[in-house]
Amino acid sequence: MSSAILVLSGPSGAGKSTIIEAASSEIGDYYFSVSTTTRESRDGEVDGVDYYFVTKEEFEEGIKRGDFLEYAKVHDNYYGTSLKPVKEALNNGKLVIFDIDIQGHRLVREAMGDIVVSVFITPPSLKELERRLTSRATDDIEIIKRRIENAKDEIKAIGEYDYVIINDSIDLAKERFVTIAKAARLKWSREELDIFIKEWID
Repeated sequence: MSSAILVLSGPSGAGKSTIIEAASSEIGDYYFSVSTTTRESRDGEVDGVDYYFVTKEEFEEGIKRGDFLEYAKVHDNYYGTSLKPVKEALNNGKLVIFDIDIQGHRLVREAMGDIVVSVFITPPSLKELERRLTSRATDDIEIIKRRIENAKDEIKAIGEYDYVIINDSIDLAKERFVTIAKAARLKWSREELDIFIKEWID
């Protein structure tokens, strides 16, 4: 199995983490890219598992050193992807999975090129998204309102993605995710194609 990058985006509450967890035993060796953030950790979140939690000053020093593959400022907090573990995972033939926003997707595609496959995951409607965000009871009403407004903007970028998964049934969404993840490993980079063409002709 060759290495590849699989980018997942979609509104908070779309079920991205649930789908990855459900599919984890069927997609081969993978590395889930853990983002670095300056926001406060929530109850139950573990540093190095859910996020790497750092101060604003530490994050900005990392930007200066070029430590991040991509980063963005969202709701007054920085979020970014550290470059070193991503490169190590790719060199080890792993599927690297990102759960990042639209801006991050654009930056990763620009930086990593044609080994990137992207998926937009969404509930079937805005109304269903609001129901999920409210029922999970992890955010206050103002944060939920902000997430819903963000979702209205995020859905407009759905055409930038290679695939779309409408998460109306977790079992069906998982099956589609597994199919896409396996296909991502079969995608050849331009460099690999050029090498093949040269060897084929010679």
